Amino acid sequence: MLIPLVTSYAILVVMMTSIWLVFRKMNNAAIVDVGWGSGFVIVGLVYAAMGQGLMERKLLISALMLIWGGRLAWHLLTDRILSGKPEDGRYQDFRAKWKDGIHTKFFFFFQFQALLVAFFSLPMLLVASNTAPAITMLEWIGAGVWFVGVIGESAADHQLRKFKDNPANKGRTCQVGLWRYSRHPNYFFEWVIWISYSLLALGAPYGWIGLLSPLGMLYILLRVTGVSLTEGHAIRTRGEEYKEYQRTTSVFIPLPRRDRRTGVPQ
Repeated sequence: MLIPLVTSYAILVVMMTSIWLVFRKMNNAAIVDVGWGSGFVIVGLVYAAMGQGLMERKLLISALMLIWGGRLAWHLLTDRILSGKPEDGRYQDFRAKWKDGIHTKFFFFFQFQALLVAFFSLPMLLVASNTAPAITMLEWIGAGVWFVGVIGESAADHQLRKFKDNPANKGRTCQVGLWRYSRHPNYFFEWVIWISYSLLALGAPYGWIGLLSPLGMLYILLRVTGVSLTEGHAIRTRGEEYKEYQRTTSVFIPLPRRDRRTGVPQ
């Protein structure tokens, strides 16, 4: 399993370096998010080609990664880069915090993303290395959970993009569709996808290692570059409207809205 992992990581380092060079020209750090999604497409192809597991299983996991990673990369490319929108607020906050040596610090940030892709791909590597003679019921359940996660994440992304594309909504908080029941439904369904990959890996030798991915992703989404940074920026830019949204709407898991005064679900 080590050779496919090292090979994919080396390719990721080169890819992220290339994307960093593009970032220096265009000065929009959100392009690293496109690299994040594209990285899993690359990893999926490497694992399918070099994994020693059952061919049907390799085709299954690589197809899931290609569909999910490709959709995510395309969405981020069109929404954050080609649309001409300002740089994502998270990266604007990084610039304000770092102040000096921006390009160098972003270089290491981009390379850290390459390392994270390699780490979070461990469940996929376990699946591609699993030599069991048939795909199990647990693996099919994992594929079903993946389907739910991709549909949910796609719907959340589409709803938010449609809301933002309406000029009348400029400066307002999206509270339609899934965003009525969770302040971050895209992150929640992203996490569901990672749960699906860990389920697919559980039947492999050392499959428990795959559980590190959804646990690590949950921490990142809630405490590092996901919810915490997004909410901080939203409060600074939307103020009281977003604070009201916080009082009535679940932060992560989609749940019924709460009454703003009593906190009782509506």
